[in-house]
Amino acid sequence: MALETSDATFERDVLKSADPVLVDFWAPWCGPCKMVGPIIDTIAVKTEGKAKVFKLNVDENQTTACKYGITGIPTVLVFRNGVLEKQFVGLRKESDYLNALN
Repeated sequence: MALETSDATFERDVLKSADPVLVDFWAPWCGPCKMVGPIIDTIAVKTEGKAKVFKLNVDENQTTACKYGITGIPTVLVFRNGVLEKQFVGLRKESDYLNALN
């Protein structure tokens, strides 16, 4: 299952991680986000020990969402060594996210 991150913990959880990190920017009212959620949770299980997977509620963490220019959700970002490597906007296949982490 994906873990939660926030404005307060994003730097520690994501930017300072030695592992690749996938972050799902979402909101509870977003229909497509509800469809991506189970995919993200599956990825968290499949990549355990190799990558970290987080969710960030954009309604509650607007500073981080704004910093990364999140204007549409769901948006999934992949970071490696604190650097943004890949961005996906909208619903994508599980394999797209997994390939971005590998």
